[in-house]
Amino acid sequence: MGALFSIGAITGANLETLAVFLVGSILLVAHVFTLNDWADIVHGLKAPDPLVSSLRLFWFSIFLLIASLLVFTLIDLRVVLLGAIVALLGFFYSHPKLNFKGTPIASSVPHLVGGMFHFLLGYAVFVPVDQRGVFIALFFALTFAAGHLNHEVRDFELDQKNNARTNAVAFGKRATFIAGVIVFTCAYLWLFLLGLFRFVPLPLSFVAAILYPFHLYCSLRVLRAQFRPEVVDRFQTQYRTLYALIGIGMLCVLFFK
Repeated sequence: MGALFSIGAITGANLETLAVFLVGSILLVAHVFTLNDWADIVHGLKAPDPLVSSLRLFWFSIFLLIASLLVFTLIDLRVVLLGAIVALLGFFYSHPKLNFKGTPIASSVPHLVGGMFHFLLGYAVFVPVDQRGVFIALFFALTFAAGHLNHEVRDFELDQKNNARTNAVAFGKRATFIAGVIVFTCAYLWLFLLGLFRFVPLPLSFVAAILYPFHLYCSLRVLRAQFRPEVVDRFQTQYRTLYALIGIGMLCVLFFK
């Protein structure tokens, strides 16, 4: 999405650059996920694969990171730097010796900061990072952090069983969920302001204003249901659907003006 906000004219050269970026981005995300899987095995949160040792999984994850950064060198040095920052935040979150993943409050920092830098990673493909890019990135950062809080609420029982000190385990499901609702609210409000002040097309302000009441209604249903697992799972599907609609709205206003 960051790349689409900065791509400008749809030309053959820009599409080729976008394709190269997508390859590098997929490799980077694969690195983040495999590193997290390796950390879960080391922590005992996930059973080891009998066919692949945890050490091999770790080095495979490092290989994916190196491959990603090499692909990014075909675009621009600033993309390489931003990709390295995203990877570093992943290390802080997942690595057993750093263990932000199992530290209350700290576990949300890589998602908030990482959400911003991951958007800027795409944004920087076509233009240098500027004020507009940072402001738009904040919307995605807030969304990413709020979604993570909800994820911790959903996994409360499993994390508690494995002695993982997530926000939900440390502060309780209700407090963590309400914090997530507040951060989601900030994300909708920020998108509304971005449109109002023309950092993004104005119609996105109306998209935020229309969809937020539905999000709030679904959130209140979770609270009334006392976090029954099926309701929490349904809520995750619901807010992902709302954000998919926001994403579609962004594509429409960017390319079908």
